[in-house]
Amino acid sequence: MNDIKNEVKIVVYEPQYKGAFKALNEEWIKTFFVMEAGDYKLLDNPEEYILNKGGHIVFALLNNEAVGTCALVKSKEDPLTFELSKMAVSPKAQGKKIGYLLGTALVDLAKSLNAEKVVLETNSVLVPAIKLYEKLGFKHVPIVDAGYERVDVQMELNLNI
Repeated sequence: MNDIKNEVKIVVYEPQYKGAFKALNEEWIKTFFVMEAGDYKLLDNPEEYILNKGGHIVFALLNNEAVGTCALVKSKEDPLTFELSKMAVSPKAQGKKIGYLLGTALVDLAKSLNAEKVVLETNSVLVPAIKLYEKLGFKHVPIVDAGYERVDVQMELNLNI
């Protein structure tokens, strides 16, 4: 695992990565689904809708190229809850545990911010993603107020246990 971390570097959002945030996410969404209004809102305006509202975005760099990204979107103040959102890894970089590194970095960040839980929405066709979320400790929960039409799986990770 150490050699992977030496190869892949996790960094926080900087304006120079804004285009990569959108491109990486558009690539996977369009492969499996259709872009929705909520996708464009977050991907076109990450500063306004994620960062300025108490959220965070990280990137995985491989040879100084952004090949993965994920956001921690603040969804509730009390109890403090974040949504793990917009995780994307370029097909050319898959198999390098980048999703795990991104997810672990953001779960650790949520813990350091004293969040009570992290939630996420996904789709059952994304089997590798669901297995990753389960590995990170997320549990399946009933679907409530899904944010996208493609959502048929909701999961949460309780951090106060």
